[in-house]
Amino acid sequence: MTLPTPGTQAVPDTDAPTVPDGGTPAVPVTDTTARARRGLTDDRASVRLRAAMAVGASPDEALVATLIARCGAEPDFQVREALTWALTRHSPSATLPGLLGELRSERAQARSQALHTLSKIGDRRAWPAVTRALLCDPDDEVARSAWRAAVVLVPGGEEPGLAVVLSTQLGRGERETQLSLSRALTALGEVILPVLRAAIMGADPGVRAHAMATERLLRDPDAGFGWAIEEAKRIVALGGSGPEG
Repeated sequence: MTLPTPGTQAVPDTDAPTVPDGGTPAVPVTDTTARARRGLTDDRASVRLRAAMAVGASPDEALVATLIARCGAEPDFQVREALTWALTRHSPSATLPGLLGELRSERAQARSQALHTLSKIGDRRAWPAVTRALLCDPDDEVARSAWRAAVVLVPGGEEPGLAVVLSTQLGRGERETQLSLSRALTALGEVILPVLRAAIMGADPGVRAHAMATERLLRDPDAGFGWAIEEAKRIVALGGSGPEG
């Protein structure tokens, strides 16, 4: 899709999203911006993808609110990834207010995609917004995105506290969800060992097995999670608690 060159005459845009209080200042809307906005909301995924890529190639702060809104509603995975990439191409000062606002959305996809984008931006000013509620969100996709964002954004010295919160999710969900949690925990390093050992000594066999598998991955990152979790389940079934059990 060919877009007009920047710098063309500004035109009124009655569909421009409202900037919330405390958000980024209003940016003049040009005909380039208006055309890009139409592309981002087109019925065709291929058009939306091209529009997102074009915005990323030529960042336009007037489109930040539209990009964020599309992240929460976009059904196509490739387009969502392009939207996230386009947002990372803008200044964090322009993107953070809107993304942080999405973390309070009632829509799970909006929360999940905002967390995903924050993890890609990597600005630690977003850390306070990654709350315990998000880390324990009942929606698995939101929780997984929160785990990934948390280990990227956590300030130095706060890793042990994060490990404690993440450990409350051990045993949760199917294998894909459990693998995501194990990866997040192991990214924190040796600080996770006390919470893992406590979980391994607990009563819930699913939690014990997940904690054992996570500890194995910490010790041997090349070990496959599938093998590690099955081995941990076997040990739990036999009444053990790991290598020392």
